[in-house]
Amino acid sequence: MNLTIEDALLLLNNSRGMSKRDDWINHSICVGNAAGIIAKALNLNENYAKTLGYIHDIGKRFGCTNSHVISGYEYIKELGYSNDYASVCLTHSYLNNDINCVAGGIPNSNSENYDFKKTYIESHKYTIYEKIINLCDLMCTNVVNTVDTRLIDLIIRKGVHENTKYHIEQTYKLKKYFDGLLGYNLYKLFPEIRDYL
Repeated sequence: MNLTIEDALLLLNNSRGMSKRDDWINHSICVGNAAGIIAKALNLNENYAKTLGYIHDIGKRFGCTNSHVISGYEYIKELGYSNDYASVCLTHSYLNNDINCVAGGIPNSNSENYDFKKTYIESHKYTIYEKIINLCDLMCTNVVNTVDTRLIDLIIRKGVHENTKYHIEQTYKLKKYFDGLLGYNLYKLFPEIRDYL
């Protein structure tokens, strides 16, 4: 079953007040809107990109923990939506099909669902839309930021870990990939950060 933009926004709005903080909802809306802008510039499906961005953190309705990727994946599947939508809940935090390429430190291999996440992420072929969500998640708080600003935000909140340098390098590599696809610096798409060119 396909998920519409309207239904994705409804899922977000119905999640308000379910977790300690709702800032993830505004972040998700920002990610979706930014993803739509990039997708449109690449002549991709803008609405599909927005929808994926809106739901990427939906697992946080059950609590803002590291397990939100699994909670979101399972929730979207339980609602009957296709794996195309559920998958982004899992893949959005991990770059390059690598469970260790994530903000906040290398995941604990003894944690619940670790083996499933690792296998899924390593074997799943990321779509261009999932890569857009990866990037937008690394540009958005509740507003669009440069990658620099967002990475600093993540380091302040999550700390510096043994994989932080690797994650930062791969974040810049991902941005450069999309700059290459566009043929220009993608910051040009966002008036609020154009001055950082």
